Amino acid sequence: MGIIPYLNFKGNSRQAIEFYTEVFNLETPQIMTFGALPPNPEHPIPEEASEWVMHAMITIKKSPIMFSDVLPHMPFNMGNNFSLMVHSDDEAEIRTWFNRLQEGGTVNMDLHETFWSKLYGSVTDKFGIEWQVNLDNRQP
Repeated sequence: MGIIPYLNFKGNSRQAIEFYTEVFNLETPQIMTFGALPPNPEHPIPEEASEWVMHAMITIKKSPIMFSDVLPHMPFNMGNNFSLMVHSDDEAEIRTWFNRLQEGGTVNMDLHETFWSKLYGSVTDKFGIEWQVNLDNRQP
C-alpha cells in the first residue's frame, strides 16, 4: 500500500469525515471513538472527548485517508505542511468537488487550464485542509 495521509483534528474530525463523505459521495465509514476504548486508569479519556474520533478511514478514488482527533491534553498545531490531490477523468466530477470544497473555505487557485491539465484548481476547505483537484486527461 502507498502513503496514506493521516489527518488530525482537535475535536472536529467527525465533522470533517461527514463533509468529505458528502463531497465525494462516499458511504459513511466506520468511526471508532475514544469512548469505545477499554477503560485504563493510567490513561483516562476525558468525558468531553468520549465521542471524538480515535480512528476512521475513507477512500477517495482508491486512495485511503485516515482521520483522528487529538485528545485535549495532547499538543495540536494546525499546519499547512501538506495538501491532498485528487484526480478524476470526469470534468463534471472535478467541478462538483471543487464547488463543494470551497463552501466555507478559500479558493487558492480557481479552476483553469494548465500545461499539465485542462482543469486544475486549489482550495483550502473550512477545516484548513488544502485540496488540489486535477482533471486527469492523459492520452493513452
